[in-house]
Amino acid sequence: MGSFQLDDFAAGWIGGAASVIVGHPLDTVKTRLQAGVNYGNTLSCIRTVYRRESVFGFFKGMSFPLASIAVYNSVVFGVFSNTQRFLSQHHARESEARGSHSLSDLLLASMVAGVVSVGLGAPVDLIKIRLQMQTQPFQEGNLGLKPRTVALGVQPVYQGPVHCIATIVRTEGLAGMYRGVGAMLLRDVPGYCLYFIPYVFLNDWITPEACTGPSPCAVWLAGGLAGAISWGTATPMDVVKSRLQADGVYLNKYKGILDCISQSYRKEGLKVFFRGITVNTVRGFPMSAAMFLGYELSLQALRGDHTVTSP
Repeated sequence: MGSFQLDDFAAGWIGGAASVIVGHPLDTVKTRLQAGVNYGNTLSCIRTVYRRESVFGFFKGMSFPLASIAVYNSVVFGVFSNTQRFLSQHHARESEARGSHSLSDLLLASMVAGVVSVGLGAPVDLIKIRLQMQTQPFQEGNLGLKPRTVALGVQPVYQGPVHCIATIVRTEGLAGMYRGVGAMLLRDVPGYCLYFIPYVFLNDWITPEACTGPSPCAVWLAGGLAGAISWGTATPMDVVKSRLQADGVYLNKYKGILDCISQSYRKEGLKVFFRGITVNTVRGFPMSAAMFLGYELSLQALRGDHTVTSP
């Protein structure tokens, strides 16, 4: 079997689309809690969004992630799977005595996937967060700072994903599309290590030795738990990333990662870095369960292998 396989990319695309549809409403709540003001706790935020914007408010900004995160996820899963397969084959040639999964191979493959994901995902995340945050009332978000532009009124800054991209490039340059990229690297490189590694080992642990592969139930459970672990531990840096990326809709408050951490800690204390941890962890389970289930089932269909679908 060759080391490079395209079907991992195709299956990742399907898994990514499934995860966006399942997870976007809670992602909107998470973003509002982390980067907005006057939302209180998770339930209060849900009630506020629903009261102000109806159920459609939870799906604000979903069209761009649905179109782009599927591609992004395709690359992440394709890079991880092919890197891990390449490393496994390389080590298998060096030594006959090795386990079914090498922790070092999984760690390196996860880190490579994390770095690649940031290059593709930073602009996607930025557009999503800007669209999610622009309905935050300007008077509430102002916090006594001078607005970047005048006479904004109640007109939304961005009319949609394409207009958002054009506006950011025009006002902030191409580098503006990568606002918060440093915080995203610090979130995603360790985040993907705590995503793929628990998934692989939980799958191995849940699946009986007699089975040729994991059942859909095992994939769903292992994927969901891996997502909850990864998103829960990534919350502090996710808060910083969200604030840096939301910064600039109406005004600019932060000079960089350290300035954002310093200002946030000084104004709101240590607890601010765990804002949204509940919704992050809860959202991580169904999103990742859908992601891995979509990926594994698609991979089986593409390869014509249905043996792992039996419990």
